[in-house]
Amino acid sequence: MNSVLMDGQAVIPSKIVCVGRNYAAHIEELHHTLPEQPVIFVKPNSAISDQVRFQPKDVIHYEAEIVLLVRAGKFAGVGLGLDLTKRELQTYLKQSGLPWERAKGFDGAAVFSEFVRLDAELSGLALELSVNGEVKQQGGYELMLFKPEMLLQEITSFMTLEDNDLLMTGTPKGVGPITPGDKLKGRVLGNGEELVMVEWVVI
Repeated sequence: MNSVLMDGQAVIPSKIVCVGRNYAAHIEELHHTLPEQPVIFVKPNSAISDQVRFQPKDVIHYEAEIVLLVRAGKFAGVGLGLDLTKRELQTYLKQSGLPWERAKGFDGAAVFSEFVRLDAELSGLALELSVNGEVKQQGGYELMLFKPEMLLQEITSFMTLEDNDLLMTGTPKGVGPITPGDKLKGRVLGNGEELVMVEWVVI
C-alpha cells in the first residue's frame, strides 16, 4: 500500500475521496453546469505518488487542490495535492455516460506534498500553484461551493472514512497540461501564512 507523510511519519490512506466541480470559475472554464449537490468520486490507494509523471500517450492536466487528512472523523492534517487527469479521455467518458476511473484513478494520478497538523481555521485555507514561475491557480475556502465541513458530513452519510483517508476539496480555475521538465511549485496558506510548500519537476 502507498503512503503519505504526516508530520514526518508515513501513514497509509485506504482511499482518496475527491470533489469535482467545487469552484465556479473552474466549472465555467470546462463548460460544465453548476452541481446541485457535491460531485464525489474516489481514487484508489494505488494512485498515490510524490512524483509528477508525464505520459506521452495521454494529455495529462494538473489540478491543484487543498487536501485534508481525516482522523477519528475529523480533519487532522492539511497538504497540497495534484489531481492528475487524462483530460481527453475524461471528456470522452463523460460524453459516453461512463465512469471516470480510467481518467482519474490511474497509477500516479494523486500526487501529494507532505501533510502537516491542521491548526489553522478551515475558513482561512487557500492554495497557490505556479508552473515554470507563473502563477496558474489560486483559490481556497471562500471560493468553494461546498465547504469542507459540509463535505465531511455528506461523505460520511454514505461512506466510512478510515483514519488517514484523504479528502481532495476541488480545484480552482487555471488547470492545464503538463510537459516533461515543467517545474511546479505549490503552497497551502492559512490566513495568509504558509503552511505547506512543495516543488515538483515533471519527469
